[in-house]
Amino acid sequence: MAFMTGTDTTLDGVEGCRITRCGYTGEDGFEIAMPAEHAASIASKLLSDPAVNPTGLGARDSLRLEAGLCLYGHDLNETINPVEATLAWTMGGPKSRRRKEGGFLGAEHVLKPDGKLQKVAKKRVGIKGMKAPAREGAEIYDSAGENKIGDVTSGTFSPCLKAPIAMGYVETAMSKKGTEVSLKIRGKMQKAEIAPMPFVESRYYRVPE
Repeated sequence: MAFMTGTDTTLDGVEGCRITRCGYTGEDGFEIAMPAEHAASIASKLLSDPAVNPTGLGARDSLRLEAGLCLYGHDLNETINPVEATLAWTMGGPKSRRRKEGGFLGAEHVLKPDGKLQKVAKKRVGIKGMKAPAREGAEIYDSAGENKIGDVTSGTFSPCLKAPIAMGYVETAMSKKGTEVSLKIRGKMQKAEIAPMPFVESRYYRVPE
């Protein structure tokens, strides 16, 4: 099954199941949907394999943050548009029909008449270099620690990098990779810098051409 595909199937005798390979965690994984009344039995069947171990939301969250993936309600909400979230690729490239013609819901708020992206006041960025994890709501300041330029929306300690990482929104002028910033963590300023995402390279399965 290739990346970003899915199929309806019968799983362990249970009809109405669906398996996808969308990799929400940033890893090359599978997602399984099944009738609610059969969730426990299918989970038990999977866990009967010695190679399978249970995990929790903390592990899933650290993986998706390492991959630079957004979590709705934290990094995305109804007030954030795709340009601010650096998700303009979901609307197609600069010369794509969708960008040129627009016509989709909200196009007038993110595209210029020629299909180019409208300018935005803030952008989603990756952040690294701080000594302690910066959690959601931590304030982001300029390198001098004097002017607030944004807020952290997700943050954790990266098991893969063995270092704290975070995601947040900063003023567009301060969103360039390598820009030095300061984070207010537990009342103290810590030096950090704007970093490219993903923090950890993805390993999604691609069908050989």
